[in-house]
Amino acid sequence: MDKVHLYDKILSPMVTEKSTNLSEQNKIVFKVPRAANKINLKKNIEKIFKVNVTKINIVNKQNRTVVKRGKKVNVQGYKKAIITLKKGQSIDLTTGI
Repeated sequence: MDKVHLYDKILSPMVTEKSTNLSEQNKIVFKVPRAANKINLKKNIEKIFKVNVTKINIVNKQNRTVVKRGKKVNVQGYKKAIITLKKGQSIDLTTGI
């Protein structure tokens, strides 16, 4: 499989305070396309980063409407994957994808 197709299932890493705290538990958070599933994500992450994935949790964030400056604005939802790695392994997100 071509490297370009492997990166199709990973949009970007999510670097937030909560995801940084999860990294202490060998967990990494990625934003993924809505069509992504656990089986393909596991294969792709293991091939790209050369780590062993033990568990994947997927969270769907729904579209929502918020009020900004008195106007209703639609906020696009997304899908994120919380990847648990084998103990002792890690992914360095500062090098880039």
